Amino acid sequence: MRGMKGRDQRGVALVVALVLLLVLTLLGISSMSSTFFETKISGDERFGNAAFYASRGGVEVGIRLLPKINAYSGTSDPDQTYQSGKMTDAAQEPSADLGPMVRPGFETTWEFRRFQVNAVGQSFGATRETEAQASYGPSPAGTQY
Repeated sequence: MRGMKGRDQRGVALVVALVLLLVLTLLGISSMSSTFFETKISGDERFGNAAFYASRGGVEVGIRLLPKINAYSGTSDPDQTYQSGKMTDAAQEPSADLGPMVRPGFETTWEFRRFQVNAVGQSFGATRETEAQASYGPSPAGTQY
């Protein structure tokens, strides 16, 4: 009887080792998949940030061009571009003149002009849009720019 008991347990070690190997393989594949997706997410975030900064630079250019409201585009890096306008329109758009406004502390003979500046930035396929409103002035009221 003793000899039979030892022979029955020989195959159990092989089955246990194969099951452990299968579990470890599944854990390894799962961690590799997770690492791949985390790397992709961080890369997408980096490209998104670069596109945001390109659009932010486009807004700065647009504000510098005030009070002209011409369309513009440019490159802030070899991989980053910006243009005036919105993501919904592929073409460049001029900034919008929102009209005059009065500020507290200034007489009614002075006015400020309000402008809306939109810019779209792109970097490695990521696209971001930045929108800003700026005032230009003071100027004597009724003056044409």
